[in-house]
Amino acid sequence: MKPLISLAARGLLAGSILLSGAAGAADVEMKASHQWPGGKGDIRDEMVQMIARHMTEAGTGVNITVYPGKSLYKPKEQWGPLTKGKLDITAFPLAYAGGKHPEFNLTLMPGLVKNHDHALRLNKSDFMKKIKEIMAENGVMVLADTWLAGGIVSKKECILEPKDVPGMKIRAAGKAFEQMLAAAGASITSMPSSEIYTGLQTGVLDGAVTSSSSLVSYRIYEQVTCLTAPGSNALWVMYEPILMSKKSFDKLDENQQKELLKAGKEAEKFATKASKEADKKLVDAYKNAGVKVVEMTSEQAAMWRKVADESSYKLFAEKVKGGQALLDMALSVE
Repeated sequence: MKPLISLAARGLLAGSILLSGAAGAADVEMKASHQWPGGKGDIRDEMVQMIARHMTEAGTGVNITVYPGKSLYKPKEQWGPLTKGKLDITAFPLAYAGGKHPEFNLTLMPGLVKNHDHALRLNKSDFMKKIKEIMAENGVMVLADTWLAGGIVSKKECILEPKDVPGMKIRAAGKAFEQMLAAAGASITSMPSSEIYTGLQTGVLDGAVTSSSSLVSYRIYEQVTCLTAPGSNALWVMYEPILMSKKSFDKLDENQQKELLKAGKEAEKFATKASKEADKKLVDAYKNAGVKVVEMTSEQAAMWRKVADESSYKLFAEKVKGGQALLDMALSVE
């Protein structure tokens, strides 16, 4: 004979089960990944850490574990897991996914973005709205918009004009920069920014192009003799947002989602200021290391843009479906 349970006991038992379930549901474990050194002042790492700290301090029950230094996924391998919800958050140079979605290569096009203020105007444009629509179609959303300027380093002579690169082995982030430099006569070697130091050290590279933040956080000044700083004529400006899997976001309750979006906006505000400061830190770090520092004139930047027009811009318009229309949308933003 089954033992009888009083109504009061049943109520207590049901309540304890509900409370137990609620407590379990409140704790959400998430993983954030990126390729840069952790705790070394890199803008992208700090943005992800800011978001993780906010979610903890706000008592949301969302615990974000950050995996820096490509310790969870290799840099270009993060996009796939993100679209599937296997990776929750990443700081990711969007052009890294340009092989799967060639439209993304336009977020790293030589001379397309002139400076940091121009990048902020692009964020509100129909061009970026279209880019984000493509991300959304693949299950990815943006927590924070981030654009970083970059420089060019060389173990040989300073790189200022197209005539300076023939015969040089150069790492250029992004397909468009590779096409432009190849058209100017350089030999292209592809690798993530995290491998530039070793490439220069071993002679695989003679020079490289990457963000100001990476040029400092990876101590690349130890391996080069000249830096072409972004200055007022930045040739290299790259979109490096904080992204989140839509599947992961949708699992959160309304308050958790609200706090996560708030944290993303705080990180974006930080990056807007820090990206400008990164260019100054870049120049200071390289001068302190005894590296020669130069900047392109507007005339020299125009020389590179001419090479890009005849190579990367032309190829993008020809090879990418709807490429010319998307390019026109980007170029219309002054």
